[in-house]
Amino acid sequence: MSLTALFKQKTVFSLEVFPPKKTSPTEAILPTLEQLQEIHPDFISVTLGAGGTDHCDGTVAIADLIQNQLHIPAVAHVPGLYQTKQQVLELLDRLASINVNDVLALRGDHIPGKEPVGDFNHADELVAFIKQQRPNFSIASACYPNCHTEAVDFVDDIGHLKHKVDAGVDHLITQLFFDNQAFYDFKEKTEIAGINVPIEAGIMPCTNRNQIARITQISGVPLPKKFRAIMDRYQDNKAAMRDAGIAFAVDQIIDLVSQGVDGIHLYTMNHAKIAKTIWQETHSVLEAAQ
Repeated sequence: MSLTALFKQKTVFSLEVFPPKKTSPTEAILPTLEQLQEIHPDFISVTLGAGGTDHCDGTVAIADLIQNQLHIPAVAHVPGLYQTKQQVLELLDRLASINVNDVLALRGDHIPGKEPVGDFNHADELVAFIKQQRPNFSIASACYPNCHTEAVDFVDDIGHLKHKVDAGVDHLITQLFFDNQAFYDFKEKTEIAGINVPIEAGIMPCTNRNQIARITQISGVPLPKKFRAIMDRYQDNKAAMRDAGIAFAVDQIIDLVSQGVDGIHLYTMNHAKIAKTIWQETHSVLEAAQ
């Protein structure tokens, strides 16, 4: 069953992992993946750094493990900013050779001091290229409940998103967010704009203050008062901060599912134990939503 069809049948629950450091073998992630397999996710996405195909070997190898050893649908990230058209085609053909036909098409982040290739300056160009050259691929892409940091305003951001979806996106995954109302307001804007593909809510359990500070600085995502209070009270207690971060993510997921969200995409940061804990606390709610 295609992922697009799956959204019509259930509330999707998926995960994201990233390759281990270059100094570690690909197989180092296998114990994490085997633990995540116990969750029975609908798919697992694998990140690929913005630097292009120089960094894709680990992504392809992990997607192969997920798809063919663990028998879970794999979704490979494909950032376009530093890749040529030929490199993208070669990457897609490598993925097709291991029966991975689902990708997350992204512009990718700018790397200071590195000039973009120029073939794909925006994600919609990459989406249109993949749809035209490899129409058998299913394409997911990103969206931003708190507005993309480079957009002039929400009108500008939603306009670009509409153009990207019209280019061939099958479903969307949001950037992480901590305020569910921001997601609901964003969802209303997409409906008004005529964006009618499934939108998965991206949830990241933040379990230590340094992690939260780094993420919010990079993403520009604001922290709600409720979460700031958690940080202020528990930042010096590692166990309490971890448990509070998990509880906050669980609360987000339960609220989103009760409001009819299309799916939950959990950014695991390769922490299988935390992901499993969140699944144990929410799977009955997800199942009841079917």
